Amino acid sequence: MSSTMSTPMSKMVLFDEIGGPEVLRIGELDLGGPGPGEVRIRVDAFGLNRAEVLFRAGAYYYQPTLPVSRNGYEAAGVVESVGEGVPDFAPGDPVSTFRVPELSAYGVHGEHAVLSAADLVHRTGGIDAVTGTSVWLTYSTAYGALIETAGMRPGDTVLITAGSSAVSLAAIQVANHLGAIPVVTTRTAAKRQRLLDAGAAHVIALDEGDLVKRIQAVTDGRGADLAFDSVGGPALEEVAAALVPGGSITVYGWLNPDRALIPRNWPQTVHTYANMALMADAGVRRRTVHFVNAGLRSGSFKPVIDHVYDGLELVAEAHRRMESNDHFGKLVVTVRH
Repeated sequence: MSSTMSTPMSKMVLFDEIGGPEVLRIGELDLGGPGPGEVRIRVDAFGLNRAEVLFRAGAYYYQPTLPVSRNGYEAAGVVESVGEGVPDFAPGDPVSTFRVPELSAYGVHGEHAVLSAADLVHRTGGIDAVTGTSVWLTYSTAYGALIETAGMRPGDTVLITAGSSAVSLAAIQVANHLGAIPVVTTRTAAKRQRLLDAGAAHVIALDEGDLVKRIQAVTDGRGADLAFDSVGGPALEEVAAALVPGGSITVYGWLNPDRALIPRNWPQTVHTYANMALMADAGVRRRTVHFVNAGLRSGSFKPVIDHVYDGLELVAEAHRRMESNDHFGKLVVTVRH
């Protein structure tokens, strides 16, 4: 059965040109009601990821559709109305976004969103909106890359780069949940204790010396079995050299735009990972939802929140903090209605 309601204009985070955080503005769009198979939600909080910052700057793997683009992969809120052929959601259901197909047309940073029902998950167990918008992209990326793609097993040593990002912090928890050993890199020692408190077995500050030697030291000379890397660039060769023969690297981001050198530590497997593409598979989606919900129920998965910004008008400030690289965990914006 479908449910309909009036659909007033919705305030959304928009931009009309690529550039810095200053290009972001709050504008109004008529999102309309949900069509067949769709759900309209009231957004109560949304999460910021490196992807949205790169997208706004024109540095993402696809370009914004201008002259007006939306933005945002993650949001949590409540179902307002459902279209025809949506049996699994009803008005009033707490939900989170699981997958957003394209940011310019479907970006969810704003007061409301209309998405396919297949791209939403129920927010169960009393999980609040701030937590609900901090879970699915980060933990699904960690799960999809480490388990579905790289085949991580208990006892594996996993080298996780850029350790203070929300995805890396989720990866630490996923590794511990499965019985693997997370070894985490960070630029300086300033965040070492916080990373240890977050569950890292070992923390390597990159400004303190040779990565390969330090990996050897914490693995009794063996090396890491897997690497989970968001940086890419020339440093990828050093990450590869820190692995055991036959190890694998999963590259899920490219923060360093320079060309990577071909790893010389053969034999080795290099995976390039696109979360939205993998999560389009219904079987992967089902496994991911069960895995993440199990971790939330057990308490193994607790998103690390860096800062919560109260109000849409603070979204540019959140982008600036992401670009500063001083954050530790998730940046969230709450929406006042």
